[in-house]
Amino acid sequence: MDARFDYAANPVGAKVAKAFVSASRAAAGSSLPAKTLELVQLRVSQINGCSVCVDQHTKDAAHAGESSVRLNLVAAWREAAVFTDAERAALELAEQGTRVADAAGGVTDEAWAEAVKHHDDDQLAALVSAIAAMNAWNRMNLITRQVGGDYQPGQWG
Repeated sequence: MDARFDYAANPVGAKVAKAFVSASRAAAGSSLPAKTLELVQLRVSQINGCSVCVDQHTKDAAHAGESSVRLNLVAAWREAAVFTDAERAALELAEQGTRVADAAGGVTDEAWAEAVKHHDDDQLAALVSAIAAMNAWNRMNLITRQVGGDYQPGQWG
């Protein structure tokens, strides 16, 4: 499969990508644990079916020391005993924030309260921003049919 469009080679596409990178770096520079951020980005990308982002965030998480057991269980995190309560709250927020079209009202008060219980305001801002940015990346990649599989950890800086 070939990509439909190289948005990085287009002046407008490159500007948008640069803005997305900036938003992603802001979340990565927060006090939110890096492993939690990678798990959230991976889960959002799994839900959206974005092979480029699943490839990247699986490899980046593994490169940062995340175990293969946890990475393999992200898609079934509710039934797995390997995630902390804080990670579960972040994954629930990620799922509900990604599936907003599937549920009237978007993110439930219960999911938000659980996230607040485990994360401070800076971490919440990072989580919400990361979920939104990942959904944007996923959509951009899916619309242009970007192909996953050849990402190398750290490739994007």
